[in-house]
Order: sequence, then C-alpha cells, then structure tokens
Amino acid sequence: MTPIRVVIADDQPMARERLVALLAEQRDVDVVATCASGAEAVTAIEAYRPELVFLDMQMPELDGFGVISAIGPERMPPVVFVTAYDQFALRAFEVHALDYLLKPFGRQRFEQALERARQRLAREHAGELATRLMALVQDAQVRRPTAERLVVRSGARVVFVDVANIDWVEAEGNYVRLHVGNDSHLMRETMLAMEQRLGATQFIRIHRSRIVNAERVKELRLTPNGDYEAVLRNGTTLGVSRLYRDALQEKLKRP
Repeated sequence: MTPIRVVIADDQPMARERLVALLAEQRDVDVVATCASGAEAVTAIEAYRPELVFLDMQMPELDGFGVISAIGPERMPPVVFVTAYDQFALRAFEVHALDYLLKPFGRQRFEQALERARQRLAREHAGELATRLMALVQDAQVRRPTAERLVVRSGARVVFVDVANIDWVEAEGNYVRLHVGNDSHLMRETMLAMEQRLGATQFIRIHRSRIVNAERVKELRLTPNGDYEAVLRNGTTLGVSRLYRDALQEKLKRP
C-alpha cells in the first residue's frame, strides 16, 4: 500500500515535532515536509503534491486561509486543521475540512482525526473536496472582505505584495498581472475575483480587462475619437471604457 504523503504546517516548533512523532508511528503515512510558515507550506504543497495537509489556522503573514487561497481551492489537498480556536468557532469549519485538532490535543483525538482522514480520502471525490474548500475561502472572504496583502507564487519563491502599492491590474488570459512600481507579478486569478479582493475603497474597474488604483490617477485625458484615457502618476496611460468612465470620474471627485 502506498503511504499517504503528508505536509505539516505550523509556526510552533513543539507542535510540528509532536505531529511528526505521532505520524511516524503510522505505517501508512509519509511526512514529506514540515513547514514553519504559510509561505513554506505553499512551496511544499506545490513541490510534493501531498494527499493530506495538517494546517495551522493561525500563522504570521500567511494563515491557513491564505495558504488555501494561494494554492487554489480546486488544487488544495484535503486538510486537517490544527488550531487554538474554541469548540464553538470550529463548528463552522467542520463542514469544510476533513477534521480539526484543537490545541492541545491528545493521542486519542489525533488518531480519530487521522482515521477520519483515511476514511474520507478513500471515498471522497476531488470535486467534493474542492467545493468544501471553496466554501471555506468564501466564508473567510466574508469575514475579511478585502485583502491587505496578496500572495504571488513566482517559481520557487512566494512574493508578498502590499495591496496599497499596486498601481493597476490587467487581465492576461486565465491570469492577472499586478503592476507595482517598476515590477509586475503574474497571478492566477479572475478579474472579478481580483476586483472583490482589492475592494472598492481604493480600486476601480476602468475596463473589462483593467483595474486601477484611483490614488495613482493623475488626470483623465480626452482622445480625438471621444474616448478617455487615465494617466497615472508614473506616466502610464490606460484606456478607459465608456461603460466605466462615469464611475471613474465620480470616484476621482471624492476626497
């Protein structure tokens, strides 16, 4: 029987070591990576393609929700959450995860979670798991309607982009390109999802394939054919669709 490939992600060394020790006793489990941060977890999951992830909910910079968002709910392996949240809060998560471990947990509770994971892995279809994780990310977005930082995978690196530093965003097929000063980052995301993540306070759609940071707009320019162009402070000129022109003008009037 092929062992279940497992990745452990927890920023607490003792918690990681305990999980490693408990899993080492299981003949059908192979721990392929241990991670001390969410960013490390994203890299390990991409590299090792595990079948199960023990994922801490609360980690600095990139938490459990952020890891799932970075990987993509449709590509994220099944998850057993490891968390210090109380029992009442966790009831909301039970429908989305294989199981959870509430810190501090004992051997018996760990074995129950692992057995539940084994059973679910044997019968769940990938589509059902993706649906559950998508619902989880959507729940998280309700609690955190806009992001302050975006996580962008670039080869073997994970880049953190402060939303406030983004000048504009453009669509590139199934991706979006974030323009940040002299840099640009390609991120697998739809324009609609990116618009929701950025929020309407600072950013506005100016074209079906472009979103702009309103604070970076220096002026609106009328072209000879009657269209408008937005000129950014760094000199970049972006075409403005007539569908979005009035909304942009109204937003730029606000203090």
